[in-house]
Amino acid sequence: MPAPAWPQQYGGGMPAGGPGPAACQICGAAPAAPVTVRGHQGMLVIMRFLKREGMFCRTCALASFRDMQADTMVLGWWGPLSLLITPFTLLTNLGALSGIRRIPEPVGPGFRPPLDPGKPVFKRPAGILALIPMGLLGLAVFAFTLLVIVGAVVGPSSKSSESSESGGLSHYPNQEYPTLTVGSCARNDATWPYEDLKAEPCDSSAAQYSVHPWTNDTCASGDHSIGPMYSKGHDSPLCLRPLKG
Repeated sequence: MPAPAWPQQYGGGMPAGGPGPAACQICGAAPAAPVTVRGHQGMLVIMRFLKREGMFCRTCALASFRDMQADTMVLGWWGPLSLLITPFTLLTNLGALSGIRRIPEPVGPGFRPPLDPGKPVFKRPAGILALIPMGLLGLAVFAFTLLVIVGAVVGPSSKSSESSESGGLSHYPNQEYPTLTVGSCARNDATWPYEDLKAEPCDSSAAQYSVHPWTNDTCASGDHSIGPMYSKGHDSPLCLRPLKG
């Protein structure tokens, strides 16, 4: 009579008299190697960390990897922390898969049939469904990375532009700047350090300041510095010197 078929299961010890330590603990085939495959399940407020380890032949190890990986790809995302834990679990299993592929094919049958590896992960319905959360997670990571890059590039650039425009010396409440030339005069209708400058003839009683150039990248003591937006070429800061009398 034919030998009874052994039910396939994960784990379980070998019958007495089975192969030695180098044999698979599931089917008894040799050679075998220590293998650890991890899994994760997210359940909103709780989570489960799964692990399948032991001495497995290549066939049983591959079956364990594919089942655990497929289950994790579908059930691992359903929790706030699980969104972060699941990708690391899947990547860890890829390292285990590299070791599984280095196990030689069994040289002979064991005391029971090996586990059925089944289809590769991404050819199973579970693997196809898992592409949805994995794609959304990848899109979120890409969007976050893009925002960080844009912020790093645009932020300093905008700050530098603002500093260059105002000379970094004071705040300007208006955006229409009169053109002042060295030797001309002006008045300020605001209170320093704020500016609301207007050009004035030097012989006008409303004139308050005469316009002077920067000397050695600074203004003389008592002068007010104004940004380059007031110069004719918008490329050189100026100094306003109070008129006496």
